[in-house]
Amino acid sequence: MLVPVLLFLLGFVLLIKGGDWFVDGATGIAHRFHLPELLIGATVVSIGTTLPEVMVSSQAALQHNSGISYGNAIGSIICNTSLIAALTIAVMPGRVKRKTLQLPAAAFFIAAIVYSFIAYTQGEFKRWEGILFLIMFGVYMFLSVRQMMNGDAEPEEAEEEEAPKNLQLWQEIALLVVGAAVIAIGANLLVNNGTLIAAALGVPDSVIGLTMVALGTSLPELVTAITSLMKGHGALSLGNVIGANLFNIVLVSGAAITISPFAVPAEKTLFGINSSLLVDIPVMLGVMLLLCVPALKTEKLYRWQGITLLCIYAAFTLYQFLI
Repeated sequence: MLVPVLLFLLGFVLLIKGGDWFVDGATGIAHRFHLPELLIGATVVSIGTTLPEVMVSSQAALQHNSGISYGNAIGSIICNTSLIAALTIAVMPGRVKRKTLQLPAAAFFIAAIVYSFIAYTQGEFKRWEGILFLIMFGVYMFLSVRQMMNGDAEPEEAEEEEAPKNLQLWQEIALLVVGAAVIAIGANLLVNNGTLIAAALGVPDSVIGLTMVALGTSLPELVTAITSLMKGHGALSLGNVIGANLFNIVLVSGAAITISPFAVPAEKTLFGINSSLLVDIPVMLGVMLLLCVPALKTEKLYRWQGITLLCIYAAFTLYQFLI
């Protein structure tokens, strides 16, 4: 047990350092090309910090472990929103641009509705549906790049100042790539060894996927959020969370389903109903509505949102382990 614990701690250290490099590279590129940090967070940063989820879910799919594949994606969305975004908002509530939030938020809810419809009506995901999600990922990336190239999204006024470090473009790209790689390595160490520790304690696969693995693979987003806050880039953190949530459906789930189609896990029931359909998916949709609706309506984020979301995450985690 000593070796898994040591590797678990090493993974955490790598996540912290990788997150620092990744944020420096992403914000440097955003300032260099006068792009809003929210859009950079919703595309480039989100892909980098979603790599652990892609790796874990794809590996689980190859091993025909549907509990991990399903739970990792859904659990990561809940963790990203009600823990990571919640912490960001609770510490630094502020203003957001509706124009730059509309595309990632709309894309997420379209993908989530399709995902939920399949789960409730079929109870299983087929390979062609996984391919459909991957196509949706490609369409979203195309629209995001076109939006940025057309200059539709205006840079945040408070973020027009130059990046704190005078780096060349190749150095910023190197920080982005190396940071993403270090984050992925750290997350894999943490998830693999954290799962070993949890399994040794007799925790079921579905609970491991929705909690331990979801939290582990979401640590890059958490580290990026904390690092962004420390560097004063709150918009980057919010964009990263929303983009990562979308990618958990269209990229993470899409890749896993394409590799090995699976049914919605039914290991837990509540009142005789599949817990995934009664609790997991509704909580996923509910926390994203709580995050996005006030922001889209008022262009503001409020501390009460963060506190409410943190309470929801605590209740969801307790439910997974106690019921």
